[in-house]
Amino acid sequence: MSVNPANYFFTSESVGEGHPDKVCDRISDSIVDLFLGHDPHSRVAVETLATTNRVVLAGEIRGPAAITPREMELAAREAIREIGYAQKGFHWQWADIQIYVHAQSVDIAQGVDAAGDKDEGAGDQGIMFGYGCRETPTFMPAPIFYSHKILRLISEDRHKGKLPLLGPDAKSQVTLEYVDGKPVRAARIVVSTQHDEKIDQNEVREMVRPYVQKALPEGWMCEDKYFYVNPTGRFVIGGPDGDAGLTGRKIIVDTYGGAAPHGGGAFSGKDPTKVDRSAAYMARYLAKNVVAAGIADRCTIQLAYAIGVSEPLAVYVATDNSHHVDVTNLGDVLRQLVKLSPRGIREHLQLNRPIYKKTSSFGHFGRDPEDDGHFSWERLDLVSELKRIYKL
Repeated sequence: MSVNPANYFFTSESVGEGHPDKVCDRISDSIVDLFLGHDPHSRVAVETLATTNRVVLAGEIRGPAAITPREMELAAREAIREIGYAQKGFHWQWADIQIYVHAQSVDIAQGVDAAGDKDEGAGDQGIMFGYGCRETPTFMPAPIFYSHKILRLISEDRHKGKLPLLGPDAKSQVTLEYVDGKPVRAARIVVSTQHDEKIDQNEVREMVRPYVQKALPEGWMCEDKYFYVNPTGRFVIGGPDGDAGLTGRKIIVDTYGGAAPHGGGAFSGKDPTKVDRSAAYMARYLAKNVVAAGIADRCTIQLAYAIGVSEPLAVYVATDNSHHVDVTNLGDVLRQLVKLSPRGIREHLQLNRPIYKKTSSFGHFGRDPEDDGHFSWERLDLVSELKRIYKL
């Protein structure tokens, strides 16, 4: 019996803003924004650990002396408060917050800083990937798109006070069926959400159901027997009180849900001189514009850098044989349209701004670009030029 490789099931997961690891991402990115808000050329690499009523910040910075450990502590507390943690085991006001942040290594700084004829170099070596496809209006893979959307809708109403019996910690997982390479329906859906001890599993299930139905296209809801909500039966203890969290532990949730490659580095807690972050944003920007221009239905881009070196060591472009024009020179065309040095990326996408706290929840990609600079890498401002070049 032959198997059609275009017919398959694919699963992606998302985690909510109150997930322990996402709490840490939010705190770390709040520190990045704190420094960039005072000095757009600040250098920040701050990691966060969170557990029961305890938060630890560690890392290196180079920025205004006016930003003291006390200022960082207040930023951390505000991040926790915004998420909604005022619980006995994790409370924004009473958690013990320890700061172990020191000055940036001079060895790293000398490689990154511009000097004489030397342009700014990459803050580290590494490979970064970007991806775009036609599965959703945001040019994101469908499983991660819908996983994020379910949790985002629940979060929005929780913050509005419409779901007072649900807590901040939540996870979702969506399995989609693909026919001829296109998603057609949800086969399995899992949602786990923290809840008040006054309600049971069935009540939580019926609270969550309308949000899942709203998130999915009409007719995509899975069979009821494959709709799992809080499969363990109880989820009262959550957040860092239920499981320790760390910055940068949800990198597949942050990107493409496993539908595309991810490089070796996380994003949160890093200023944009770190190519782990800025080059991944640029790779997504380029891939999304390639797909939106009609050059290909899918596009993967890899950028590779060496610490202290300004230009990428290599640029890789793949379309998975989904292209509609000759893409032999596509990599060269993209390098001509946008400077891919760390400085060029930051300037083109205007990344030296306090725009990172919002990225810590519901993915860094597939978001709407905002007038104040948030998610600038989601713009489609290369589409017209790409269409002109490729006569589309």
